[in-house]
Amino acid sequence: MKVRKAVFPVAGLGTRFLPATKAMPKEMLTVVDKPLIQYAVEEALSSGITEIIFVTGRSKQAIEDHFDHFCELEQTLMARSKNALLREINHLVPESGTFIYTRQNEPLGLGHAIWCARHIVGNEPFAVLLADDLIKSDKPAIGQMIEQFNRLNASIVCVEEVDRKATASYGILDADPPKDRLTKIRGLVEKPEPDAAPSNLAIIGRYILTPEIFSILERKETGAGGEIQITDAMANLLGQQSLYGYRYEGIRYDCGTKVGFQMANISYALDRPDMRARLLPFIEQICQQ
Repeated sequence: MKVRKAVFPVAGLGTRFLPATKAMPKEMLTVVDKPLIQYAVEEALSSGITEIIFVTGRSKQAIEDHFDHFCELEQTLMARSKNALLREINHLVPESGTFIYTRQNEPLGLGHAIWCARHIVGNEPFAVLLADDLIKSDKPAIGQMIEQFNRLNASIVCVEEVDRKATASYGILDADPPKDRLTKIRGLVEKPEPDAAPSNLAIIGRYILTPEIFSILERKETGAGGEIQITDAMANLLGQQSLYGYRYEGIRYDCGTKVGFQMANISYALDRPDMRARLLPFIEQICQQ
């Protein structure tokens, strides 16, 4: 079956970015002039995804509003002949039924958030995208993974090598040596300490999963941090089917951290000709201070 649906877990509190995220979803933090969630949604849609499923929580109304019409704003832009901006914001509004929203009523972890979408996903493979991981690439990262899924018909996680000192922040693979960007997974460990990590190959925020994962998540078994971890569920799924890690082509910015978020802003701003000419001299100047 084709991968048609993508789940976006967006119920988190965003405590790392307080006070900015006290009243605003962390997914609405902007890189240059576009919120993180928009980058992720555009990645999914450009990869052939036709249904976007948001797993939301309290105070996430801004995400729904962002992808909806704003009549007063549209009328103002039209009256002022700001047609380019009008087209840009109208482009955000999908065809009716493309976006679906469901609630995660308790903050029980990423695995639980994905499980909350089970009835909408149904009995078919699906993608999961975490907006915190902003991936700049010529071909969308989730699109790269869908191509691999179509060939392998098996669950795939997006991976990259990280500093071994940082393994306690990631799901880590025990895997075969990579071949053509793919590695077959032997085991997975959620947030191991460096001396206990089987490798430094870390899972980042892109997944293609088969629906069998839901029956495992249904058990609601908790792991690291007392949460229902998707990594633990995938480790159990290994007993039923093959899993693969895919080393994507591109550059990831960890926008779940303040440093990674600032790196993303600098990188994307320098891609803009209207900003690059002014930014480069400024960056050079402050680096000399």
